[in-house]
Amino acid sequence: MTTTAALACVQLPLTAMLYGLLALRGWRYGRRYRAAARRCALMDVDPYHAASGQGWYGDDLQAAAARLVLDGLATVNHRGNLRATAAGADTGRAAGHPLPDALLAALRRRTAPAALGNLEQRDSELWSARQRFHAPARAAAEALRPAPPRPPGCLAAMAALLLIGWMAFTAAAVVDRVPRGPVEWLAAVAAGLAVVAQLALLDRYGKVPGPAGGRPDPVEARMAALRPHPALAELAARDPEAERRLRLSRLRVRRSRNRGRPRRRTAPPDRPDPSAGGDQCGGSG
Repeated sequence: MTTTAALACVQLPLTAMLYGLLALRGWRYGRRYRAAARRCALMDVDPYHAASGQGWYGDDLQAAAARLVLDGLATVNHRGNLRATAAGADTGRAAGHPLPDALLAALRRRTAPAALGNLEQRDSELWSARQRFHAPARAAAEALRPAPPRPPGCLAAMAALLLIGWMAFTAAAVVDRVPRGPVEWLAAVAAGLAVVAQLALLDRYGKVPGPAGGRPDPVEARMAALRPHPALAELAARDPEAERRLRLSRLRVRRSRNRGRPRRRTAPPDRPDPSAGGDQCGGSG
């Protein structure tokens, strides 16, 4: 048996074994992924948890404000400023949910209307209430996610280095001389294809295996099924203008009072208007 044929007899089973191990690793992770997806589909999720982390549009804070507006506990003006109504200012009234209640308490602490963005960034009590509300659900969701494959260790790194050395030796042996006869040509082609397949395998070294790769996160898929929040959808159907104002309110972070439209200043009757023409230094010449 020639050297090329011997290399082909070693490389082909070695390549098959490596791809078999990769397929086994992918099958095991895929089984964990499917089990996690089934658990996530059955878990009870609060819509405010699902809305958390949606950025400036449709997040949990905006949904809480929409619930307060729908229940008549708060109003939002054309500038996006929120104010508690007479019913909302009554400390005996509650929204019936921890997050809208925390937002209503933040509005009661303000002496002037405030935007959602301003409240989110500057009201520490509201921030703490949101963290307390979301922390248990986030921990439970993290526990439902499938555990990722363990990263390659020292033994796997050493095996990868040995494989690279073996591929280099095979490539050098195959191109060392021109094959003679159909058997050597077939063995050389088989050994070369095995080296290419092993290079493709090294490209996937340490990545998530095949069956679960590219699939959406099961927890995120469950959360996405509950968006948008029902309060936002109801407000958009009942009062689209108020829903648009809440979007504006979520973007505003500056500390400013609601003064309405600025009025044009006029000069007192006994003084000339500075904006009028003419010599203001006395006399006409």
